[in-house]
Amino acid sequence: MKRIALLRERHTPSASTGTHCPASGLWAPADSPDEAHAFFEGQVFPAFRGIATVWRRSATGQD
Repeated sequence: MKRIALLRERHTPSASTGTHCPASGLWAPADSPDEAHAFFEGQVFPAFRGIATVWRRSATGQD
């Protein structure tokens, strides 16, 4: 069961500031989709411009 949960978590298209990145790739703040940043799996998502935000996986960063 644990593996299934982890696989589901890896395909999460969005994550919030303070959570761990589920998969390496390009992620962009929801309010600024043109400002993609590279994150590695396990990194903690930072605030964007000092404000907590939702990060979305960029279409160009998906496998």
